[in-house]
Amino acid sequence: MAPDDPVEHLIGLLAKLPGLGRRSARRAVLRMLMDPHSRMLPLAEALRAAAEAVKPCSICGNLDAADPCRVCSDPHRDQGLICVVEGVADLWALERAQAHHGAYHVLGGVLSPLGGVAPEDLSIPALLSRASTAREIILALPATVEGASTAHYLMDRLRPVGVAVTRLAQGVPMGGALDVLDDGTLAAAFRARR
Repeated sequence: MAPDDPVEHLIGLLAKLPGLGRRSARRAVLRMLMDPHSRMLPLAEALRAAAEAVKPCSICGNLDAADPCRVCSDPHRDQGLICVVEGVADLWALERAQAHHGAYHVLGGVLSPLGGVAPEDLSIPALLSRASTAREIILALPATVEGASTAHYLMDRLRPVGVAVTRLAQGVPMGGALDVLDDGTLAAAFRARR
């Protein structure tokens, strides 16, 4: 196919999205092209509108068309309870699960010396300034080496503020069989028992 083929170009762009490989992108493009007026043109308009309107929240870092975002603007949320997450996807997952009814803070990543992510690359100063008005900071960071080192770093930085700092429990998932879990998960489950 020609390098300026719009179909191949679209397939290539969609294939770069998480969860879509080249075959899935090709099927999606074919489906859209079969009825472009009801499938493709509304999608193109929605993409344009979102690209123009959605920005990071100036308070928490969530992505929304409003600033502050709908979560930060919600008067029913407990603003004294701040859940710190690595990225917006984690915030959205917690919202989908209706697991947290307080405020959030998106770090924008986790510390990773090998990946070149240092404390100054994350939104830590904004978290520290918000911490003075919080009664609890919940660290909901990934159960990885980088997530653990980021949590330890944040606990050290938050200690002088005097706010309570907690972490999510880690361990055996619902429906998980012990014989298939890795050693680290089993050890974390024993440490977090209640």
